Amino acid sequence: MAGRTFPPLQLATVPWSDAQQYTNGLYEGLPLLAYHCAPRSLLATRRQLRAMDLRPNGFDPVAVLYGRHNRSKKTWFASLYLIENAAPIRPMTPAKWTALAKANLARRICRTCGKDPLYVLPTSTRQCWPCFEANENNDVMEAA
Repeated sequence: MAGRTFPPLQLATVPWSDAQQYTNGLYEGLPLLAYHCAPRSLLATRRQLRAMDLRPNGFDPVAVLYGRHNRSKKTWFASLYLIENAAPIRPMTPAKWTALAKANLARRICRTCGKDPLYVLPTSTRQCWPCFEANENNDVMEAA
């Protein structure tokens, strides 16, 4: 009977505990932990930190989480950070809000007519729908 082949468990020194803990070896020099084996109260991925309104604060990951997708049989990896080293996310300043608003407005301005159609324009044409249709009709007329 062919079963899954996981790396064997090994006792290793880990940064989040004074005692040695079981890991699945090393991956790029970091302890490798299987899915559901990482202590949720001590370690988190970037997305989990963001959900807690935290950021890694410049610290490197302390472990790697891995799992396997059942259907495709591909292995995925995620970096784990210590929650105690995380810092609160930086708030958006008025200057950042202004820059973001200008960038979003630039994505909505038609390069042909210069109007704002109130939706983000396709990056391939940067034209609103009426201008795109007019150009298509002109191209068809010129080709005939």
